[in-house]
Amino acid sequence: MQLAFLGGGNMGRALIGGLLRRGTRPEQISVGERVEEARASLVRELGITATEDNVAAAENAELIVLAVKPQDVAGLLASLKPLLTRNQPIILSVAAGIRTPALETWCGPGIPVVRAMPNRPALVGAGITGLYAPSHVGAAHRKAAERVMLSVGEVVWVPSEDAIDVVTALSGSGPAYFFLLAELMARAACGLGLETESARRLAVATLHGSGLLAHSSDGDLARLRAEVTSKGGTTEAALRTMEAADLPGIISRALKAATDRSRELAAKLGS
Repeated sequence: MQLAFLGGGNMGRALIGGLLRRGTRPEQISVGERVEEARASLVRELGITATEDNVAAAENAELIVLAVKPQDVAGLLASLKPLLTRNQPIILSVAAGIRTPALETWCGPGIPVVRAMPNRPALVGAGITGLYAPSHVGAAHRKAAERVMLSVGEVVWVPSEDAIDVVTALSGSGPAYFFLLAELMARAACGLGLETESARRLAVATLHGSGLLAHSSDGDLARLRAEVTSKGGTTEAALRTMEAADLPGIISRALKAATDRSRELAAKLGS
């Protein structure tokens, strides 16, 4: 399958690298990228074709990945519309906040559109992506989009577009929540007398190792937590303090705020 990436920034580059590692040939990938330095880097380091002309990049593509800034999507698709009408490629959008009805309107009738919400760990091949497609998008088109996102981690299909806003709040923004927790843990440890670098290393390694442990388990997070928590021990004392401070309520309100903001931003983008 011939692929075109319109936008060669961090996420586009991560996806291209993931696809190449999984066996896609460099000649199957073309990139449209306005920044000359970024184009040169993509050609030099990944061996793919890159041009500042998006129409040229997409000319032979069977699947086009939209990896530009959300505010640039409408104008980009307008410039591609004759090509899209002629070639009928799959459109896979990783542009945050642009909903499928808007994408379908801008692309024109009959173009299969799939929307993706990846997260930042995709940059190291450990991401997870929420995927959504309208019911009229066929299984083969869904599979092609899924294959692209699997190149940088796991995928989860969601049944409605509203659910993508929750995915944004949970996994899209989620890395920042874990980084904040690790940062605060390290800071608190310093306040208790631990050296700064030792505290940072311990917090980061604990974050990393806990993720690996959870990922290699059966996914029962409550059980994993219980296995670390001895009755009357240090972990129980810490968890009781968190519960007394209404940590569950804080997390619930935080995810709701992120979900609401995702929907507000989508409304501002006119989608």
